[in-house]
Amino acid sequence: MSLRKQTPSDFLKQIIGRPVVVKLNSGVDYRGVLACLDGYMNIAIEQTEEYVNGQLKNKYGDAFLRGNNGKVAHC
Repeated sequence: MSLRKQTPSDFLKQIIGRPVVVKLNSGVDYRGVLACLDGYMNIAIEQTEEYVNGQLKNKYGDAFLRGNNGKVAHC
């Protein structure tokens, strides 16, 4: 069994179309469906919900998050 190293970009490309949570450096969470990303780790999310301190604050159709603002993304 060989283990292949995977970059964060490789991981994100595998989960396009799946629900994700993106936590920003500011502590705000965005939850939605991963639509696409680019080489700078900028992320586009559909059906986006914004959470502050665990409380739903806003809902957006689409959101674009700059890669340098993100702390972690998981599905």
